[in-house]
Amino acid sequence: MRLSPFPLLLAVALSFAAPARADDFLPGIKRVLFLGDSITYAGGYVNRFEELLFTQYPERQIEVIDCGLPSETVSGLSEPGHAGGKFPRPDLHERLGRVLEKVKPDLVFACYGMNDGIYLPLDDERFGKFKDGVHWLHDEVTKTGARIIHLTPPVFDPAPPEVRSASYDGVLARYSEWLLEQRKAGWEVIDFHGPMSAALDEGKKSDPTFTFAKDHVHPNDEGHAVLADALLAVLKPDKLGAFRKLLASDWASSAAGKDFAAKVRKRGRLLSDAWLTETGHQRPGMAKGLPIEEAQAQAAGLEAQIRDGVKGASK
Repeated sequence: MRLSPFPLLLAVALSFAAPARADDFLPGIKRVLFLGDSITYAGGYVNRFEELLFTQYPERQIEVIDCGLPSETVSGLSEPGHAGGKFPRPDLHERLGRVLEKVKPDLVFACYGMNDGIYLPLDDERFGKFKDGVHWLHDEVTKTGARIIHLTPPVFDPAPPEVRSASYDGVLARYSEWLLEQRKAGWEVIDFHGPMSAALDEGKKSDPTFTFAKDHVHPNDEGHAVLADALLAVLKPDKLGAFRKLLASDWASSAAGKDFAAKVRKRGRLLSDAWLTETGHQRPGMAKGLPIEEAQAQAAGLEAQIRDGVKGASK
């Protein structure tokens, strides 16, 4: 629920309007699927997307499913000795068909790249595998009739900042540039890398040790807020101001507001683990989710509490 400290980095005009019509956001979309690696599985930016739905579109019924899988790539690559030699990186190719068949999304958000360069210097062959994988993903989703929005990879954050472009983040920057170039072919692509890089630069101006990711890879809550704001700034810029204002309000820091955020997270993890178990994967060490019907029943109970609790946000 913490407000991102970098509102001026989003090149959008923000308003503070009241909650909008129920059909005003993603019209025709009833089920949204998020795909990606451990950053997506962590759920931070996905939860913030749902918080906007619950607070700004309380009458809208959109089911959000986070099927991010830690360590996964879309390139099919895995470095030797990954995870201490315990298992290779899971490959989206192995599970995508099952996920699309079982989830049946209307809209897919896909965030890959962080693991696809295998934390090595830029290489034409690895880059080619990433491009091929993303093209394949795009085609497989569109063949189902669903809409797909690609998300550029977040920042690999080394220290000190002057080595960022020469580090692995230079690879991710190039991957991001290529993804953004696909807009010319009619693809929908939202930039995570650019806003996050700008936010890091801003933070490091006053504190050279500032970071969103102590391990260089996995963003903290503030980092996820930057990602979510970048997403929402494209999808619904006219509502982002009202949403941010709410997250900075007394309600957000109250017991009711904290309970709201905690229940959104709990519900998201419940459904994420259930769907990952239902659709299957080859990544060891993941929590076993509840059967889908049981998870959905528990999620419905949490949703009722969330919707009841959020009523106080507008009072």
